[in-house]
Formats: sequence, structure tokens, C-alpha cells
Amino acid sequence: MIEILNASMLTRARRTGALVGDILQTLKSRSTVGTNLLDIDRWAKEMIVEAGATSCYVDYAPSFGRGPFGHYICTAVNNAVLHGRPYDYPLADGDLLTLDLAVSLGGVAADAAVSFIVGDARPPESVALIEATERALAAGIAAARPGRRIGDIAHAIGAVLTEAGYAINTEFGGHGIGSTMHQDPHVPNTGRPGRGYPLRPGLLLALEPWVMADTARLVTDADGWTLRSATGCRTAHSEHTIAITDEGAEILTGPGRARP
Repeated sequence: MIEILNASMLTRARRTGALVGDILQTLKSRSTVGTNLLDIDRWAKEMIVEAGATSCYVDYAPSFGRGPFGHYICTAVNNAVLHGRPYDYPLADGDLLTLDLAVSLGGVAADAAVSFIVGDARPPESVALIEATERALAAGIAAARPGRRIGDIAHAIGAVLTEAGYAINTEFGGHGIGSTMHQDPHVPNTGRPGRGYPLRPGLLLALEPWVMADTARLVTDADGWTLRSATGCRTAHSEHTIAITDEGAEILTGPGRARP
């Protein structure tokens, strides 16, 4: 299913996106050395409930997971990159943490992720990973203009990641979003320009470049959810929900957005 949002739904999408951005920034600021992943999950739940929103994750049970996810946020540490299931782990100085959050408010969902380094350490490899995904996300957003196609976004993202020297996994990527979290069209992190679904005003997309330092192969953790790098290398993941407008792409989940 591909949804094209009307003006009323787009207004609601802006509210949802602002909420997701606010929660992620609050959780990022609270995630310090010694913070437990289960506390991050608890804080996420409290903020979602207080806002009158609904988690897109807690009851999520797709074919690639083992039963309902059961948590309110994905917390991926170091060699984990996607669908990181929170567990009893206190963060250490230099850990690379990705927080990935999706909620629904007013019948519209928004999805975003941020990777950052905990504490004062700045491992160069981790910095490079994070910066590459952020540059790729910015390139994908810049390519998301009406009249272009999904392949133009995918190509822009892939060009940045390839130039940075990372192999690209195409099993998981960005996606359409609207009244539900995961919709068509699929937005791979590499592709051919001029191909795929045409971009139209009212289309919402979650763009999410992610990479692993020295591999493109994933393995599934014993929890049945968390996806890790096959070699144990570090990973990073950046994501925003955007709306295609007549003027280009509007970032809905950026930090500090005022809620309409």
C-alpha cells in the first residue's frame, strides 16, 4: 500500500514527527555512561504515553522477528545495527548507540533514528561511521523532490556510502510511512537514478542509511530480533521521516521542530 496524505493528515504527520524528534533528543541527552538500555526503554514508554501517542514497536510482530517486539524503542549498541531489542546493559564510555523510534499520533506514524557515541571517548572508526550515514541521509533528502523517483533517492544515498568505503546491504532500507509504520515503496540504500515509484506531494518516506564498518552481512541475535554485523564490527544508522511537498522534502522528525 502507498498512501498520499491530504493536507489534514500532513498536519498530523508534522505533530507526530515533532514528537519523535523531541523524544529522541531527550533520550540522547539522558544516555550517559552507566545508563541502562532498559531505562531508555522505560523513559521512551513514559514520554509516548504522556503525549497520548502509541508505540509502533511494542506489539510489532513481522515475519523477520520472533514474536512481538515487546519494547518501545530499538537500542542498538556497537555491533548491533537494526531492531536492537533493549536488555540489561549499562552503557560504557565510547559505546556507539543507535536509538530508533516510531510512534503513531492522531492516526499518522513517524519513524527516526540517531547514532551517537556515549561518554567522552571518540573512536575514529565510530565517528566516521556516524558521519557517513548522516551525509548519506542528507543526500537522500536533497534528492527527494517531486517529479523524481525512488531510485534517485537510493542512488544519492548509495553514492555517499560507497565513496566512504562501506559495503551496502539491501535487505533492509527505507520505506513509505503513513497510517501505518511500514508501507510501500521500499527505499533501498543504493539504486539506479530515474527508476522506481515517482515522488508526489503528500508522500511520506522514512529514509534510513545504515552501514557496518567492514561487512555487508547481517546475523540475527539470540533474542530473535537484534541484527548485528557478521564480523562483530561497529555499525551506524541515521533516519528521518520526510514529506514530499511541492518545494521538495520537508523533514518531519528533525530536532527542535515546533509542534503544529
